[in-house]
Order: sequence, then structure tokens, then C-alpha cells
Amino acid sequence: MLERTVFTTAAMCAVLLAACAPEVGSERWCDAMRDKPRGDWTANEALDFARHCLIETEE
Repeated sequence: MLERTVFTTAAMCAVLLAACAPEVGSERWCDAMRDKPRGDWTANEALDFARHCLIETEE
């Protein structure tokens, strides 16, 4: 029973923390990426940053 409680609590915390992350491509996300050291970026983050924060698109 204790294992189930610990697992449930951990899962709920993960969901809550994920909900706090800004949406990729949002102004808040772009600002956070500008503050993050370039060496810590993943390839996907670099690509998303270029697409959403550097290249102006009309949608």
C-alpha cells in the first residue's frame, strides 16, 4: 500500500511540474531559452528556438 501511495504522489508531482513549463514557442519559453546556457540546449530545443524565436512567420 505504501508503494502505491508513493507512486501516486510522484506521478501527481510530475504532472503538476509539467503543467508549469511554458509552451514551446511561446514568448515565455523563448525568454527562458535565451537565459539558458547554449551548451545545455538539446538539438530539438535549438531547432524549436530557431523556428519560433528567430524566424518571423505569419500565421
